[in-house]
Amino acid sequence: MAYDKHKFIIITFLLSAFLCYTCYIYNSLPRKASAMDEQSSAGKLIWQKYNCGACHQVYGLGGFLGPDLTNEYTARDTAFIKLFLKDASVFTPVMPVFNMPESEMDALLSYLKSIDASGKSDLRTFKVNSNGTIEQ
Repeated sequence: MAYDKHKFIIITFLLSAFLCYTCYIYNSLPRKASAMDEQSSAGKLIWQKYNCGACHQVYGLGGFLGPDLTNEYTARDTAFIKLFLKDASVFTPVMPVFNMPESEMDALLSYLKSIDASGKSDLRTFKVNSNGTIEQ
């Protein structure tokens, strides 16, 4: 009888410790509010509409045919990106010509600008914390 009581106390303690630690971990996660503006949100929908992620990456996630576009907005000027979007066949035969309207192009540029401002895409520069979160 005393053995069962000890088992119950140990299980209760371990379960309580697990629940407390779980609450601690989920409440101590860093929260960075990076709300996109309306134009950037529309650009994200354009990104999805033309399935850009099939060939290009953002933050190292996506296709491997084209380059990672996370920090391309600061690497190139806006005029170059617009020219590339209008007729990519001038630069590379691989990227299709989308014939997107100017409004869609501006929204896509706004999206690229917002992801560029959010951080660097080079995974080697990330710091992994002891609780499993990642910082730059």
